[in-house]
Amino acid sequence: MLDSRPVLDGRAVRRRRECKACGRRFTTYERADLAPLMVVKRDGRREPFDRQKVLNGLLRACGKRPISMEALEQLVDDVEREVRQMGVQEVASAAIGDLVMDRLRRLDDVAYVRFASEHRRFRDVDSIAEEIETLKERKRREEAARAQVPLLPIPDTRTR
Repeated sequence: MLDSRPVLDGRAVRRRRECKACGRRFTTYERADLAPLMVVKRDGRREPFDRQKVLNGLLRACGKRPISMEALEQLVDDVEREVRQMGVQEVASAAIGDLVMDRLRRLDDVAYVRFASEHRRFRDVDSIAEEIETLKERKRREEAARAQVPLLPIPDTRTR
């Protein structure tokens, strides 16, 4: 083993290794085996939470978009952390989809609409257009909020 260090806020260990036979180097990530989290699907079926399924959905939505794999992995980590912090053993797949959409909206508009079209199962083009208009309005509100002067002064945290 060449190197070992904590990653993901201490929730995993990154190990840099070298194969003794061929000399090639590779990286492994070790995560604690947490209590199983069950996902309740739309049809009522229950299955274990699978972060790879969330990542695969993101990869489809982000196809040909300028989004790094690292950003997608971080998004999945954030969603999984938030779901586990809920302290429940079962979570609806719709709730997971909503968490993904909230983060994806901030990352890339096109990927967001692609993911939303699958997650929300839009009935027709008008439904998609309505979602796009909602997205545009939300962006306008966020930009207006950023342009406003804060009511309270932001304290200077620099040391003198």
